[in-house]
Amino acid sequence: MAPVKKQTLFFCLTILITAVAIPVHADEAEEPSGKLMVVWTSADPEVADKVCLMYTHAAKAYGWFAEVRLVVWGPSQRLLVEDPAIQAKVRSMQEDGIVVQACVACAKKLGLVKQLEALGVDVRGMGVPLTEALKDPETEVLTF
Repeated sequence: MAPVKKQTLFFCLTILITAVAIPVHADEAEEPSGKLMVVWTSADPEVADKVCLMYTHAAKAYGWFAEVRLVVWGPSQRLLVEDPAIQAKVRSMQEDGIVVQACVACAKKLGLVKQLEALGVDVRGMGVPLTEALKDPETEVLTF
């Protein structure tokens, strides 16, 4: 093999090895962007623990979104009020900056307004905020 070809081959291999050896984590270097609204309706504790709350918390903790909001809607409100382990998870999420809100219409029907407010949940009308999130191209809406 000619010396020029050897040098070119050596150079290409060096670049390739360097590129493979240095991990590139562009998502860690960038500021998080976008918004996530998670609408939690399921009263299933396993869905809450192993899917909904876990993903929502990770989305904030790992900076996958700039803003993360959990909306407790309908049957999930009763689960939150009655389950101390779920309450602890939601409290931890709030401490990490996740906004936790609940639908006031559902909370009134279930008689849970005061209990939700005691947990630090912002109980309010959610029809308009959900509709705005659905129409906002910067917001992802996920339901459980």
